[in-house]
Amino acid sequence: MRNLILLGIIAGLFSCQQKEQADLIITNANVYTVDSSMSKASAFVIKDEKFIAVGTSEEITERYEAKTTLDLEGKSVYPGFIDAHCHFYGLGLQEQNVDLVGTKSYEEVLKRVRDFQQENNTDFIIGRGWDQNDWEEKEFPTKKELDSLYPDTPVVLTRIDGHAYLVNQKALDLAKIDGETEVDGGEIVKVDGVITGVLIDNPMGLVDKVFPEITTEVATEAMQDAQKICFDYGLTTVNDAGLNKETILLIDSLQRMGALDMRIYAMVSNNPADVDYFLDRGVLKTDKLDVRSVKAYADGALGSRGAVLKQPYSDKHNHYGAMVTPVDKIHELAERLAATDYQLNTHAIGDSANVVVLKAYEKVLNGKTDKRWKVEHAQIVDIKDFDYFSNNIIPSVQPTHATSDMYWAEDRVGEARIQGAYAYKTLLDKAGLIALGTDFPVEQVSPFLTFYAAVTRKDTEGYPEGGFQKKDALSREEALKGMTIWAAYSNFEEKEKGSIEAGKWADFIVLDKDIMTVPENEIPNLKVEKTFLGGKQVK
Repeated sequence: MRNLILLGIIAGLFSCQQKEQADLIITNANVYTVDSSMSKASAFVIKDEKFIAVGTSEEITERYEAKTTLDLEGKSVYPGFIDAHCHFYGLGLQEQNVDLVGTKSYEEVLKRVRDFQQENNTDFIIGRGWDQNDWEEKEFPTKKELDSLYPDTPVVLTRIDGHAYLVNQKALDLAKIDGETEVDGGEIVKVDGVITGVLIDNPMGLVDKVFPEITTEVATEAMQDAQKICFDYGLTTVNDAGLNKETILLIDSLQRMGALDMRIYAMVSNNPADVDYFLDRGVLKTDKLDVRSVKAYADGALGSRGAVLKQPYSDKHNHYGAMVTPVDKIHELAERLAATDYQLNTHAIGDSANVVVLKAYEKVLNGKTDKRWKVEHAQIVDIKDFDYFSNNIIPSVQPTHATSDMYWAEDRVGEARIQGAYAYKTLLDKAGLIALGTDFPVEQVSPFLTFYAAVTRKDTEGYPEGGFQKKDALSREEALKGMTIWAAYSNFEEKEKGSIEAGKWADFIVLDKDIMTVPENEIPNLKVEKTFLGGKQVK
């Protein structure tokens, strides 16, 4: 008997010694792994910032022990969300300026500007978020009131989509814009020959040159502010759609110092010096930064009628929009990048701009099988042009654009063209995958609004009752993939993130309810209880 007891003790000790040590074990969870078979699990193990095993709670606890074990009591877990198209740095900067999102009239815009300036007394007033389509009077505003309020202080107020400014006379004077100024690729809006203060697309660049310099301290604070907002919403990777060299290098420096944790896929803004700099050095890849793409603009936005259409706008006679980048320059850039490891990610809204981009891509990618170039927005596509999309030409879309624009989009393009608008299911069927984002701060940061809009095609009031063009809604599984593994694939990052699998970064989130089964009207109000990046809790 004594020998049997001794053998039992030895066996128990041996068993304990065989358990592999880890940093964190999650048990008793409802885990959506988003692996190739969309399998479920109840537990996983993390060591050295990565998942090392996924399975049942029993399997995991028998084989592993860790410094920390979290029993999630049945809560739902998902891979960290990826926003496939946003303006992370811009979100942070907006936190320091006048917030005009949600204004219901120009009078409300002016009130917010006055309140901000009374509190801050800045030398240069900057704001963003107005949208005349949300006002009773849906025409562009003018600078008259701003000139009266601030004759000696420049004011620049960006439209919600980032494709138009409203500026006062002081800002125009600083930018040396007058009645004789001409700029290709946009419009200096005039009424009866008089400048109104609205600048659309490329003329905005003249004002950009006179903006106050952003210091390293301000830029750092902006990114840290944006990071907190994003972690609170369960975002662990963001695709920033257009950054200059200085900002990208600052991000790299902050990440290496431990002052910024967010994983960032940074698209290089299409200006010659910055493109030359990064192409000369090749892909820049660290654990938290991925620089392997160039962001170009084909056209402007639909809301400001800058998107380029094949036929005139339905609500503006003989107006087609304007190419921001000339057609020949898009082809030149495509040819140059096709000879490198860099992706080309091009903003295209109108059906004419989309086909220009798609044809340029098809021409230079012929015979190249794994380039994964993206069409950012792919918003209005001629029915006959959908066949250009593939797993080599990927649609990167923002579902809340559909539900924000649905009230007036048909006014812009008419009954026939709207059938090829915001056509996410059609794009998915053609490409085999689709990457989902928000375009924040154009839209709200919340990935739950992205998921809700993709699946229901409704606004948060439940309008319209059947969904806007419901044939192009995504399933919940497709929406989840679009915010995780498909977004990762579009970044060449599917082997390191986008699913909960051994060998990948331990980026995951815990929600208060299950997004895959909760009633659809509850999706917008879901809450992130915990966000983990590399196994470290950041929310």
